[in-house]
Amino acid sequence: MSSGLRVAVVGAAGYAGGELLRLLLGHPAVGEIVATSRSQAGKPISEAHPSLAPLTDARFSGMSPGEAAIGRDVVFLALEQGESSRLAAAIFESGPGLVIDLAADFRIADMRLYEQFYGQHASPDHVHRFTYGLADVLGDKLRGATAIAAPGCFATAAQLALWPLASAGIETTPVLFGITGSSGAGVSPRPSTHHPARANNVFAYSVLGHRHEAEVLSSWREWTGNADAQARLMVHSGPWVRGIYLTLHARFSERPSTMADGATAFYCDAYADRRFVRVLDRAPELTHAVGSNYALIHAALSDDGRELQVMVAEDNLVKGAGGQAIQAMNLALGFDEAAGLTAVGIFPC
Repeated sequence: MSSGLRVAVVGAAGYAGGELLRLLLGHPAVGEIVATSRSQAGKPISEAHPSLAPLTDARFSGMSPGEAAIGRDVVFLALEQGESSRLAAAIFESGPGLVIDLAADFRIADMRLYEQFYGQHASPDHVHRFTYGLADVLGDKLRGATAIAAPGCFATAAQLALWPLASAGIETTPVLFGITGSSGAGVSPRPSTHHPARANNVFAYSVLGHRHEAEVLSSWREWTGNADAQARLMVHSGPWVRGIYLTLHARFSERPSTMADGATAFYCDAYADRRFVRVLDRAPELTHAVGSNYALIHAALSDDGRELQVMVAEDNLVKGAGGQAIQAMNLALGFDEAAGLTAVGIFPC
């Protein structure tokens, strides 16, 4: 039997599941991996994820999530929204050491806010068990967590732009504009994700109510201590496959004293000890982040100090999904935070 962590990836045939497998297969602390899929049970993993053919000849398992969780040190849930909460009881009854959910089911503790964006929760009694796993903000505070809700892709970029403002007590009502590639919509094609509809095209969607805005509001209100604090997330579909580019815009009544040395220095100080947040002296480019677990950030302040723009580039499937989930696992279990995540982006891509 292989030494190391015994891991299960439930719902492993999707894009996020594939990223988890790719990264876990190269993780120095991971031993046995079982990958489950109802639709692909019995088929080689490499049929759904061809790039993994050199790494594994294993097949997808058709066992239930509860069965897959028995005896596992870590269980990753890479399921559609709503499935994790429906299966939560069976998974916890199986007694895994750590559960990490990549869906939105357990990201929001305020049930009124959750229901506003997602409808009625299928398993509200389990929400309190989960820690929201924004790894680059919480860091070592994730140590010892037994259930983690991995943040969403847009929400990760937005919150990394917002966190330094909240931590410094700067009051503002930010607006966040984000644009994402087609992989964020998942494997199953829809009219809005079909390539002819995405190529050479940009369009807004979920206007005035994208679901990740619930996460942004939840954290922004917690960080600022203001239950009525507002932030608006505007999302768009772009004509590429991987990556999110997000810009924050904020206005202030006067230059924040904490930005006396400029916005770049302010963000550098905020993320000085965070290994996967790189603060740049110029605006990042999306292709420089694709394939990596890094968030690339640049912040710029107007001459009068009353207007701020922050730009964030990230890979939605790595930093916005599988990579951050593994980063949270590393922190929760006391491993090197960067274990299995040191690869830089692929350029050109």
